[in-house]
Amino acid sequence: MKWNQYRLKTTTEAEDIVISMLDDLGIEGVQIEDKVPLTEKDKEQMFVDILPGIPEDDGSAYLTFYLEKEGAGRILADVRAELERMRAYIDVGACTIEESETEDVDWLNNWKQYFHQFYIDDILIIPSWEKVREEDSAKLVIHIDPGTAFGTGMHETTQLCIRALRKYVKAGMEVLDVGCGSGILGMLALKFGAERCVGTDLDPCAITACHENMEANGVEKERYEVLIGNIIDDKLVQRKVGYEKYDIVAANILADVLVPLTPVVIHQMKPGAVYITSGIIEGKEEDVVKAVKEAGLEVLEVNRQGEWASVVAKKR
Repeated sequence: MKWNQYRLKTTTEAEDIVISMLDDLGIEGVQIEDKVPLTEKDKEQMFVDILPGIPEDDGSAYLTFYLEKEGAGRILADVRAELERMRAYIDVGACTIEESETEDVDWLNNWKQYFHQFYIDDILIIPSWEKVREEDSAKLVIHIDPGTAFGTGMHETTQLCIRALRKYVKAGMEVLDVGCGSGILGMLALKFGAERCVGTDLDPCAITACHENMEANGVEKERYEVLIGNIIDDKLVQRKVGYEKYDIVAANILADVLVPLTPVVIHQMKPGAVYITSGIIEGKEEDVVKAVKEAGLEVLEVNRQGEWASVVAKKR
């Protein structure tokens, strides 16, 4: 099926109310483009590898939406009429609407052409739609399907964490993964010999992603618990995770999150526990090292891959 794509130019001041109006007209799934700077709270909640550079906010916003060809003209006329009415009480901007045509693509499956099995040393990371080759049968195999949660193992930051986990995980250990995403680090920790893992994440999608990947890898739910919430400032999450309980804490997140996280998460670590951090872009390494030392941890090593660094430390 072919769809009409519309790109509406409005203002950042009006974008929320315009989206609400579109929703009232039955238009859902609106894509937003603006240059509004991220707040500190936004930054804390973005458990990703690097924040994108955003040009200076010029007050403009673009809203992209899709309509089936049949009936699109009537709906678009309603949109224009509502925008004109809104001018009486808010600056909706130019309200120009660019129109184009797009195919109805099976997005759920088409992206699979971009993700294939790959290796991290002798570990094979493979999606569910590919088969393990006979020559790889002796490798440590992890089945991961990219989805809504972060973490396939392709990024340098994840690989730095994986290598550190392999070095420090010993049989019977308990591991905490802050910002667990897809669950790849926790599952590999279990494969390396850990007894149990707890993962925390801000995104509720992490629960589904982790459970699906755990099932694909034969990991029992009793061995890997996923909790949603911000361990930095949520006392309930801190209590659920537990105090002085973990032999290893891994955190593959932003340096700007690692700095406030470190003095908090040391209380979840046993004496002598290892703290594995990654997601540290070039130029932020010293900030993390400083936070680690100020929290009373001993820096064991700093490893680098590409533009990224991993700081590994130990609780005295």
